[in-house]
Amino acid sequence: MARVLIIGAGGVGNVVAHKCAQVPAVFEHITLASRTPAKCAAIRADIKKRTKRTLDIATVDADNVPQMVKLIKRVKPALVINVALPYQDLPIMDACLATGVDYLDTANYEPPNKAKFEYKWQWAYRARFKKAGIMALLGCGFDPGMTNIFCAWAQKMHFDAINTIDIIDANAGSHGHAFATNFNPEINIREITQRGKYFENGRWIETAPLSVHETFEFPEGIGPKEIYLLYHEELESLAKNIKGVKRLRFWMTFSENYLTHLRVLQNVGMTRIDPVAFEGREIVPLKFLKALLPDPASLAKNYTGKTCIGCLIEGVKDGRPKKYFVYNICDHAACYREVTAQAISYTTGVPAMIGALQMLTGAWQRPGVWNTEELDPAPFMRDVAQHGLPWTEVLL
Repeated sequence: MARVLIIGAGGVGNVVAHKCAQVPAVFEHITLASRTPAKCAAIRADIKKRTKRTLDIATVDADNVPQMVKLIKRVKPALVINVALPYQDLPIMDACLATGVDYLDTANYEPPNKAKFEYKWQWAYRARFKKAGIMALLGCGFDPGMTNIFCAWAQKMHFDAINTIDIIDANAGSHGHAFATNFNPEINIREITQRGKYFENGRWIETAPLSVHETFEFPEGIGPKEIYLLYHEELESLAKNIKGVKRLRFWMTFSENYLTHLRVLQNVGMTRIDPVAFEGREIVPLKFLKALLPDPASLAKNYTGKTCIGCLIEGVKDGRPKKYFVYNICDHAACYREVTAQAISYTTGVPAMIGALQMLTGAWQRPGVWNTEELDPAPFMRDVAQHGLPWTEVLL
Protein backbone atom coordinates (compact mmCIF):
# COMPACT_ATOMS: atom_id res chain seq x y z
CA MET A 1 0.00 0.00 0.00
CA ALA A 2 1.36 3.40 -0.96
CA ARG A 3 0.85 7.14 -0.90
CA VAL A 4 0.63 8.98 -4.25
CA LEU A 5 0.55 12.64 -5.23
CA ILE A 6 -1.36 13.51 -8.44
CA ILE A 7 -0.50 16.88 -10.01
CA GLY A 8 -3.23 18.24 -12.29
CA ALA A 9 -7.02 18.37 -11.94
CA GLY A 10 -8.14 18.57 -15.56
CA GLY A 11 -9.95 15.82 -17.44
CA VAL A 12 -7.08 13.34 -17.18
CA GLY A 13 -6.34 14.19 -13.54
CA ASN A 14 -9.99 13.47 -12.77
CA VAL A 15 -9.72 10.00 -14.35
CA VAL A 16 -6.40 9.17 -12.65
CA ALA A 17 -7.80 10.16 -9.25
CA HIS A 18 -10.96 8.09 -9.74
CA LYS A 19 -9.09 5.03 -10.99
CA CYS A 20 -6.53 5.17 -8.16
CA ALA A 21 -9.38 5.46 -5.67
CA GLN A 22 -10.85 2.24 -7.11
CA VAL A 23 -7.72 0.27 -6.08
CA PRO A 24 -7.29 0.93 -2.33
CA ALA A 25 -5.12 -2.17 -1.93
CA VAL A 26 -2.35 -0.30 -3.80
CA PHE A 27 -3.26 3.38 -3.56
CA GLU A 28 -3.71 3.69 0.19
CA HIS A 29 -3.53 7.48 0.34
CA ILE A 30 -4.15 9.92 -2.54
CA THR A 31 -3.44 13.65 -2.65
CA LEU A 32 -4.68 15.66 -5.64
CA ALA A 33 -3.06 19.04 -6.25
CA SER A 34 -3.38 21.82 -8.83
CA ARG A 35 -3.42 25.60 -9.16
CA THR A 36 -7.23 25.49 -9.00
CA PRO A 37 -8.46 24.16 -5.65
CA ALA A 38 -12.09 24.27 -6.79
CA LYS A 39 -11.38 21.64 -9.44
CA CYS A 40 -9.67 19.41 -6.88
CA ALA A 41 -12.61 19.83 -4.50
CA ALA A 42 -15.14 18.86 -7.18
CA ILE A 43 -13.18 15.70 -8.04
CA ARG A 44 -12.84 14.82 -4.35
CA ALA A 45 -16.61 15.18 -3.85
CA ASP A 46 -17.41 12.94 -6.83
CA ILE A 47 -14.96 10.26 -5.69
CA LYS A 48 -16.38 10.38 -2.16
CA LYS A 49 -19.86 9.82 -3.58
CA ARG A 50 -18.79 6.92 -5.78
CA THR A 51 -16.21 5.08 -3.67
CA LYS A 52 -16.67 6.40 -0.09
CA ARG A 53 -12.97 7.30 -0.11
CA THR A 54 -11.70 10.74 0.88
CA LEU A 55 -8.81 12.31 -1.02
CA ASP A 56 -6.58 15.04 0.33
CA ILE A 57 -6.32 18.11 -1.89
CA ALA A 58 -3.70 20.84 -2.14
CA THR A 59 -2.90 23.99 -4.08
CA VAL A 60 0.41 24.17 -5.92
CA ASP A 61 2.06 25.97 -8.83
CA ALA A 62 3.79 23.09 -10.63
CA ASP A 63 6.20 25.52 -12.32
CA ASN A 64 7.53 26.48 -8.89
CA VAL A 65 10.10 23.89 -7.80
CA PRO A 66 10.35 25.07 -4.15
CA GLN A 67 6.54 24.87 -3.85
CA MET A 68 6.57 21.37 -5.33
CA VAL A 69 9.39 20.28 -3.01
CA LYS A 70 7.52 21.61 0.00
CA LEU A 71 4.34 19.77 -1.02
CA ILE A 72 6.15 16.49 -1.67
CA LYS A 73 7.89 16.67 1.70
CA ARG A 74 4.55 17.26 3.41
CA VAL A 75 2.63 14.51 1.57
CA LYS A 76 5.52 11.97 1.57
CA PRO A 77 4.33 10.08 -1.53
CA ALA A 78 6.05 7.05 -2.99
CA LEU A 79 5.21 8.37 -6.46
CA VAL A 80 4.31 11.67 -8.13
CA ILE A 81 1.87 11.27 -11.04
CA ASN A 82 2.21 14.29 -13.32
CA VAL A 83 -0.90 15.00 -15.40
CA ALA A 84 -0.38 18.75 -15.52
CA LEU A 85 0.78 20.57 -18.67
CA PRO A 86 3.80 19.26 -20.63
CA TYR A 87 5.55 22.59 -19.93
CA GLN A 88 5.71 21.53 -16.28
CA ASP A 89 7.43 18.16 -16.71
CA LEU A 90 10.93 19.43 -15.95
CA PRO A 91 10.10 21.41 -12.79
CA ILE A 92 8.22 18.42 -11.41
CA MET A 93 11.11 16.10 -12.26
CA ASP A 94 13.46 18.53 -10.51
CA ALA A 95 11.26 18.41 -7.43
CA CYS A 96 11.24 14.60 -7.48
CA LEU A 97 15.03 14.56 -7.70
CA ALA A 98 15.29 16.97 -4.78
CA THR A 99 13.06 14.75 -2.64
CA GLY A 100 14.05 11.26 -3.86
CA VAL A 101 10.57 10.33 -5.13
CA ASP A 102 9.58 8.35 -8.24
CA TYR A 103 7.93 10.18 -11.16
CA LEU A 104 5.40 9.34 -13.91
CA ASP A 105 3.91 11.47 -16.70
CA THR A 106 1.72 11.03 -19.79
CA ALA A 107 3.29 13.47 -22.29
CA ASN A 108 6.82 14.61 -23.03
CA TYR A 109 8.18 18.03 -22.19
CA GLU A 110 7.81 20.84 -24.69
CA PRO A 111 9.04 24.43 -24.35
CA PRO A 112 6.21 26.97 -24.01
CA ASN A 113 7.49 29.23 -26.80
CA LYS A 114 8.02 26.56 -29.47
CA ALA A 115 5.82 23.69 -30.65
CA LYS A 116 8.49 21.00 -30.52
CA PHE A 117 7.95 17.49 -29.20
CA GLU A 118 11.22 15.88 -28.20
CA TYR A 119 12.41 13.63 -25.39
CA LYS A 120 15.95 15.04 -25.21
CA TRP A 121 15.18 17.30 -22.25
CA GLN A 122 13.81 14.44 -20.15
CA TRP A 123 16.27 11.80 -21.36
CA ALA A 124 19.01 14.15 -20.08
CA TYR A 125 17.82 13.30 -16.53
CA ARG A 126 18.74 9.60 -16.86
CA ALA A 127 22.04 9.65 -15.01
CA ARG A 128 20.70 11.84 -12.20
CA PHE A 129 17.64 9.66 -11.58
CA LYS A 130 19.75 6.50 -11.68
CA LYS A 131 22.29 7.95 -9.25
CA ALA A 132 19.45 9.00 -6.92
CA GLY A 133 18.03 5.46 -7.06
CA ILE A 134 14.62 6.67 -8.26
CA MET A 135 12.58 5.99 -11.40
CA ALA A 136 10.94 8.26 -13.98
CA LEU A 137 8.40 6.68 -16.35
CA LEU A 138 7.73 8.86 -19.39
CA GLY A 139 4.64 9.01 -21.57
CA CYS A 140 2.38 6.54 -19.78
CA GLY A 141 -0.95 7.60 -21.27
CA PHE A 142 -2.51 5.91 -24.29
CA ASP A 143 -0.63 7.54 -27.16
CA PRO A 144 2.09 7.72 -26.03
CA GLY A 145 2.00 4.94 -23.48
CA MET A 146 -0.32 2.07 -24.27
CA THR A 147 0.54 2.30 -27.97
CA ASN A 148 4.22 1.85 -27.04
CA ILE A 149 3.29 -1.13 -24.87
CA PHE A 150 1.24 -2.62 -27.73
CA CYS A 151 4.45 -2.49 -29.82
CA ALA A 152 6.55 -4.07 -27.07
CA TRP A 153 3.89 -6.77 -26.63
CA ALA A 154 3.90 -7.49 -30.37
CA GLN A 155 7.70 -7.66 -30.36
CA LYS A 156 7.70 -10.06 -27.40
CA MET A 157 4.75 -12.29 -28.31
CA HIS A 158 4.04 -12.13 -32.04
CA PHE A 159 7.06 -11.27 -34.21
CA ASP A 160 10.61 -12.37 -34.81
CA ALA A 161 11.15 -9.11 -36.72
CA ILE A 162 8.96 -6.00 -37.01
CA ASN A 163 9.15 -4.08 -40.27
CA THR A 164 6.44 -1.41 -40.03
CA ILE A 165 4.23 0.12 -37.34
CA ASP A 166 1.29 2.42 -37.98
CA ILE A 167 -0.29 3.91 -34.86
CA ILE A 168 -3.88 4.85 -35.68
CA ASP A 169 -6.10 7.00 -33.44
CA ALA A 170 -9.77 7.59 -34.19
CA ASN A 171 -12.36 9.52 -32.25
CA ALA A 172 -15.67 8.51 -33.77
CA GLY A 173 -17.66 10.37 -31.12
CA SER A 174 -19.71 13.55 -31.10
CA HIS A 175 -19.73 16.23 -28.39
CA GLY A 176 -22.34 18.51 -29.96
CA HIS A 177 -20.19 21.66 -30.14
CA ALA A 178 -19.35 23.54 -33.32
CA PHE A 179 -15.63 23.33 -32.48
CA ALA A 180 -13.84 21.95 -29.45
CA THR A 181 -10.71 19.97 -28.62
CA ASN A 182 -10.76 16.73 -26.67
CA PHE A 183 -7.81 17.66 -24.47
CA ASN A 184 -6.08 20.91 -23.56
CA PRO A 185 -6.79 23.20 -26.58
CA GLU A 186 -3.38 24.82 -26.46
CA ILE A 187 -1.50 21.51 -26.52
CA ASN A 188 -3.88 19.92 -29.04
CA ILE A 189 -3.67 22.72 -31.60
CA ARG A 190 0.11 23.08 -31.24
CA GLU A 191 0.39 19.35 -31.91
CA ILE A 192 -1.65 19.13 -35.10
CA THR A 193 -0.50 22.37 -36.75
CA GLN A 194 3.20 21.47 -36.74
CA ARG A 195 4.81 19.71 -39.70
CA GLY A 196 4.21 15.98 -40.02
CA LYS A 197 7.12 13.58 -39.68
CA TYR A 198 7.66 9.84 -39.89
CA PHE A 199 10.57 7.41 -39.60
CA GLU A 200 11.65 5.30 -42.55
CA ASN A 201 14.86 3.34 -43.22
CA GLY A 202 16.83 5.08 -40.51
CA ARG A 203 15.87 8.67 -41.29
CA TRP A 204 13.10 11.15 -40.53
CA ILE A 205 10.94 12.43 -43.38
CA GLU A 206 8.92 15.64 -42.96
CA THR A 207 5.58 16.50 -44.56
CA ALA A 208 3.42 19.61 -44.69
CA PRO A 209 0.85 19.71 -41.84
CA LEU A 210 -2.06 17.29 -42.46
CA SER A 211 -1.04 16.91 -46.12
CA VAL A 212 -0.80 13.08 -46.10
CA HIS A 213 -4.05 11.19 -45.58
CA GLU A 214 -5.83 7.99 -46.53
CA THR A 215 -8.94 6.00 -45.63
CA PHE A 216 -8.81 3.31 -42.94
CA GLU A 217 -11.53 0.79 -42.12
CA PHE A 218 -11.98 0.76 -38.35
CA PRO A 219 -13.38 -2.32 -36.57
CA GLU A 220 -16.50 -2.99 -34.50
CA GLY A 221 -18.92 -0.89 -36.52
CA ILE A 222 -16.93 2.35 -36.64
CA GLY A 223 -16.24 1.86 -40.33
CA PRO A 224 -14.18 3.90 -42.82
CA LYS A 225 -12.58 7.15 -41.61
CA GLU A 226 -10.05 9.52 -43.14
CA ILE A 227 -6.78 9.40 -41.21
CA TYR A 228 -4.10 12.11 -41.33
CA LEU A 229 -0.36 11.66 -40.79
CA LEU A 230 1.06 13.59 -37.81
CA TYR A 231 4.28 13.57 -35.87
CA HIS A 232 3.71 12.16 -32.40
CA GLU A 233 6.22 11.80 -29.61
CA GLU A 234 6.16 8.01 -29.23
CA LEU A 235 7.72 7.66 -32.69
CA GLU A 236 11.00 9.05 -31.31
CA SER A 237 11.37 6.46 -28.57
CA LEU A 238 9.98 3.56 -30.61
CA ALA A 239 12.57 4.24 -33.33
CA LYS A 240 15.23 3.59 -30.68
CA ASN A 241 13.61 0.72 -28.83
CA ILE A 242 11.83 -1.50 -31.39
CA LYS A 243 14.68 -3.49 -32.86
CA GLY A 244 15.04 -3.39 -36.63
CA VAL A 245 11.85 -1.43 -37.36
CA LYS A 246 12.00 0.05 -40.86
CA ARG A 247 9.04 2.44 -40.80
CA LEU A 248 7.02 4.18 -38.07
CA ARG A 249 4.01 6.42 -38.69
CA PHE A 250 1.26 8.02 -36.60
CA TRP A 251 -2.24 8.75 -37.91
CA MET A 252 -5.28 10.51 -36.45
CA THR A 253 -8.83 11.11 -37.67
CA PHE A 254 -10.35 14.59 -38.04
CA SER A 255 -13.79 15.55 -39.27
CA GLU A 256 -14.09 17.98 -42.17
CA ASN A 257 -15.88 20.35 -39.78
CA TYR A 258 -12.90 20.31 -37.41
CA LEU A 259 -10.42 20.91 -40.21
CA THR A 260 -12.47 23.78 -41.64
CA HIS A 261 -12.56 25.56 -38.28
CA LEU A 262 -8.85 24.94 -37.79
CA ARG A 263 -7.97 26.42 -41.20
CA VAL A 264 -9.98 29.56 -40.48
CA LEU A 265 -8.35 29.98 -37.07
CA GLN A 266 -4.91 29.57 -38.62
CA ASN A 267 -5.68 32.00 -41.41
CA VAL A 268 -6.68 34.76 -38.99
CA GLY A 269 -3.71 34.14 -36.69
CA MET A 270 -5.56 32.66 -33.70
CA THR A 271 -3.26 29.63 -33.49
CA ARG A 272 -0.08 31.70 -33.12
CA ILE A 273 2.01 31.01 -30.01
CA ASP A 274 4.09 34.21 -30.16
CA PRO A 275 2.88 37.30 -28.22
CA VAL A 276 1.04 40.07 -30.07
CA ALA A 277 0.28 43.60 -28.90
CA PHE A 278 -3.36 44.20 -27.92
CA GLU A 279 -4.70 47.32 -26.20
CA GLY A 280 -1.42 48.16 -24.55
CA ARG A 281 -0.48 44.65 -23.46
CA GLU A 282 0.86 41.44 -24.98
CA ILE A 283 -1.28 38.33 -25.40
CA VAL A 284 -0.62 34.96 -27.00
CA PRO A 285 -3.46 34.32 -29.50
CA LEU A 286 -3.60 30.56 -28.85
CA LYS A 287 -3.88 31.13 -25.09
CA PHE A 288 -6.74 33.56 -25.71
CA LEU A 289 -8.42 31.01 -28.00
CA LYS A 290 -8.06 28.41 -25.25
CA ALA A 291 -10.03 30.70 -22.92
CA LEU A 292 -12.87 30.87 -25.48
CA LEU A 293 -13.15 27.18 -26.28
CA PRO A 294 -15.02 24.65 -24.11
CA ASP A 295 -13.06 23.05 -21.29
CA PRO A 296 -12.42 19.47 -22.54
CA ALA A 297 -13.69 18.11 -19.22
CA SER A 298 -17.03 19.84 -19.84
CA LEU A 299 -17.59 17.81 -23.03
CA ALA A 300 -18.05 14.55 -21.16
CA LYS A 301 -21.71 14.77 -20.14
CA ASN A 302 -23.20 14.77 -23.64
CA TYR A 303 -20.49 12.87 -25.52
CA THR A 304 -21.66 9.91 -27.60
CA GLY A 305 -19.83 7.40 -29.77
CA LYS A 306 -16.54 5.59 -29.42
CA THR A 307 -12.79 5.86 -29.83
CA CYS A 308 -10.51 3.30 -31.44
CA ILE A 309 -6.75 3.47 -30.91
CA GLY A 310 -4.43 0.74 -32.07
CA CYS A 311 -1.22 -0.38 -33.73
CA LEU A 312 -1.14 -1.96 -37.19
CA ILE A 313 2.09 -3.97 -37.31
CA GLU A 314 3.72 -5.93 -40.13
CA GLY A 315 6.73 -8.17 -39.89
CA VAL A 316 7.94 -11.77 -39.88
CA LYS A 317 7.17 -14.74 -37.61
CA ASP A 318 8.72 -18.19 -38.15
CA GLY A 319 9.94 -17.11 -41.59
CA ARG A 320 6.49 -16.01 -42.76
CA PRO A 321 5.02 -12.52 -43.28
CA LYS A 322 2.59 -11.48 -40.56
CA LYS A 323 0.15 -8.56 -40.32
CA TYR A 324 -1.42 -7.83 -36.96
CA PHE A 325 -3.70 -5.18 -35.45
CA VAL A 326 -4.01 -4.65 -31.68
CA TYR A 327 -6.49 -2.03 -30.49
CA ASN A 328 -8.86 -0.73 -27.84
CA ILE A 329 -12.44 0.50 -28.28
CA CYS A 330 -13.67 2.95 -25.65
CA ASP A 331 -17.21 4.32 -25.27
CA HIS A 332 -17.64 7.99 -24.32
CA ALA A 333 -20.96 7.53 -22.52
CA ALA A 334 -19.71 4.53 -20.53
CA CYS A 335 -16.71 6.57 -19.36
CA TYR A 336 -19.00 9.34 -18.17
CA ARG A 337 -21.15 6.90 -16.22
CA GLU A 338 -18.10 5.44 -14.48
CA VAL A 339 -15.92 8.48 -13.74
CA THR A 340 -17.69 11.55 -15.25
CA ALA A 341 -15.14 11.75 -18.09
CA GLN A 342 -15.11 11.47 -21.87
CA ALA A 343 -13.15 8.70 -23.56
CA ILE A 344 -10.15 10.83 -24.56
CA SER A 345 -9.44 11.65 -20.92
CA TYR A 346 -10.27 8.09 -19.88
CA THR A 347 -7.90 6.43 -22.34
CA THR A 348 -5.07 8.66 -21.09
CA GLY A 349 -5.86 8.42 -17.38
CA VAL A 350 -6.33 4.66 -17.06
CA PRO A 351 -2.84 3.77 -18.42
CA ALA A 352 -1.32 6.35 -16.07
CA MET A 353 -2.92 4.56 -13.12
CA ILE A 354 -1.83 1.16 -14.45
CA GLY A 355 1.75 2.40 -14.92
CA ALA A 356 1.70 3.73 -11.36
CA LEU A 357 0.39 0.36 -10.15
CA GLN A 358 3.30 -1.44 -11.88
CA MET A 359 5.83 0.88 -10.26
CA LEU A 360 4.33 0.69 -6.79
CA THR A 361 3.98 -3.11 -6.79
CA GLY A 362 7.51 -3.63 -8.10
CA ALA A 363 6.61 -5.09 -11.50
CA TRP A 364 8.22 -2.02 -13.06
CA GLN A 365 10.87 -0.69 -10.73
CA ARG A 366 14.18 0.35 -12.24
CA PRO A 367 16.21 3.46 -11.32
CA GLY A 368 16.66 5.87 -14.21
CA VAL A 369 14.42 7.39 -16.89
CA TRP A 370 12.41 5.00 -19.06
CA ASN A 371 9.81 4.92 -21.82
CA THR A 372 7.04 2.38 -21.42
CA GLU A 373 8.17 0.06 -24.25
CA GLU A 374 11.47 -0.54 -22.43
CA LEU A 375 9.66 -2.45 -19.66
CA ASP A 376 7.96 -5.85 -19.60
CA PRO A 377 4.55 -5.37 -21.31
CA ALA A 378 2.95 -8.50 -19.84
CA PRO A 379 1.83 -7.22 -16.40
CA PHE A 380 0.56 -3.96 -17.90
CA MET A 381 -1.44 -5.75 -20.62
CA ARG A 382 -2.98 -8.01 -17.97
CA ASP A 383 -3.94 -5.22 -15.59
CA VAL A 384 -5.14 -2.59 -18.06
CA ALA A 385 -7.70 -5.01 -19.48
CA GLN A 386 -9.09 -5.54 -15.97
CA HIS A 387 -9.36 -1.84 -15.16
CA GLY A 388 -11.34 -0.41 -18.05
CA LEU A 389 -9.35 -0.71 -21.30
CA PRO A 390 -9.81 -4.19 -22.79
CA TRP A 391 -7.79 -4.82 -25.94
CA THR A 392 -8.30 -6.96 -29.01
CA GLU A 393 -5.80 -8.67 -31.34
CA VAL A 394 -6.57 -9.46 -34.97
CA LEU A 395 -4.49 -11.22 -37.62
CA LEU A 396 -4.99 -9.66 -41.04
